[in-house]
Amino acid sequence: MAKTTAHTPQPSSGPGNAAFVFILVMVGLDFLAFGLIAPVMPDLIRQFEGGDFARASDITGYLLLVWNAMQFLFSPILGAWSDRFGRRPIILLSCFGLGIDYIFMALAPTLGWLFVGRIISGITASNISTAYAYVTDVTPPEKRAKPFGYISAAFGLGFVIGPAVGGYLGNSNLRAPFWAAAILSLINSLYGFFVLPESLPKEKRAKSAWRMANPLGSLKLLRSHPVLAGLATVVMLYYLAHASLPSMWALYTEERYGWSRRDVGLSLAVVGVCASIISGVLVGPFVKRFGERRSVLFGLLCGTLGFAGFALAASGWMLYAVIPFIALWGIAAPAIQSLMSRRVDPSSQGKLQGAINSLRAITGMAGPVLFTQVFALAISPQARIHVPGAPYYLAAVLLLSSLLLAVYVTRSRAETIAPQQQPAVSLDPSD
Repeated sequence: MAKTTAHTPQPSSGPGNAAFVFILVMVGLDFLAFGLIAPVMPDLIRQFEGGDFARASDITGYLLLVWNAMQFLFSPILGAWSDRFGRRPIILLSCFGLGIDYIFMALAPTLGWLFVGRIISGITASNISTAYAYVTDVTPPEKRAKPFGYISAAFGLGFVIGPAVGGYLGNSNLRAPFWAAAILSLINSLYGFFVLPESLPKEKRAKSAWRMANPLGSLKLLRSHPVLAGLATVVMLYYLAHASLPSMWALYTEERYGWSRRDVGLSLAVVGVCASIISGVLVGPFVKRFGERRSVLFGLLCGTLGFAGFALAASGWMLYAVIPFIALWGIAAPAIQSLMSRRVDPSSQGKLQGAINSLRAITGMAGPVLFTQVFALAISPQARIHVPGAPYYLAAVLLLSSLLLAVYVTRSRAETIAPQQQPAVSLDPSD
């Protein structure tokens, strides 16, 4: 492979840092925009349905299912296209499309149009896989866990800030959060147009992306290497357990501890802040000190203990004592993605990240149904034993299974790693 020539920007150059900041801003704004509309979406649906709470609850679930289904279908498509045509055009078009979609939803006159908007949103929000591929292009393998951790922190902060701001805006105007989300996304695309360079050289691009530009095609990539397949299963169990948090937290805390909406919101904010601090501050140094394998195992162990603690907590204050374990669980995901990226060549990084995002979408469709049904059975008057913590016991078992599998999959240090060329531009802020 060709060596880096004199015209290649140096790692310390401004464009590298500007591009990294853009990737963080893009991910943060994507999830900030998603969080902005979260508090008002049920009210908007209820407005369309004449105030029927039960009907609005059903439709909210369907909208979430549609959004995750689009993520499943289009994450690998955008990832594969970025391997073929470059990261920059896919990222910019996706950001612009997301902004237009929020305008579309802000103006939606009927529930049907809102469904169309969620379909478009699910498609355009799939640029996250391309963002991870961008980082993979321009960061050496041994340094990838740190920027992956920054990305996790960015969307964590987006989820923390978004609902709070969206709820405030929604008090004055139900459509205002949609307009705010649209403005943020369009500004993001304009910002990226000026600061984001292409990260994938033409000589490294895939010759054809069409064979892999579908969910099943991208998932085949995960079976191309035994270790990659094992790590993909670890990731799927990770995301499935994670689905218990957004789907169950409000129901669980209100039923078991009698929490108010304010209590629920405050606790979620604490979870988000702690997780963002861990992802943004601790992941890089931790992985550098202990290595990717130990980071994965430590993170999964903390997650297992955290969910078990949630299930066992007899009082609401005990949940707060367990939150640090859930936050430390976040060390595992960037380290897993870094390990997986080592086993895929440069022309397939977009397909890999698209496949990972498809796994996230699959669990996003299946997880809420699984955990809510388990919870309903566990607290049913007909149940022989009243076990409100059952969903989190299940999440702990899933993570324990992923931990044991990770121990087995990563046991050998003599694993084959795909050859990587040194990047043209470094995104590591420490460089």
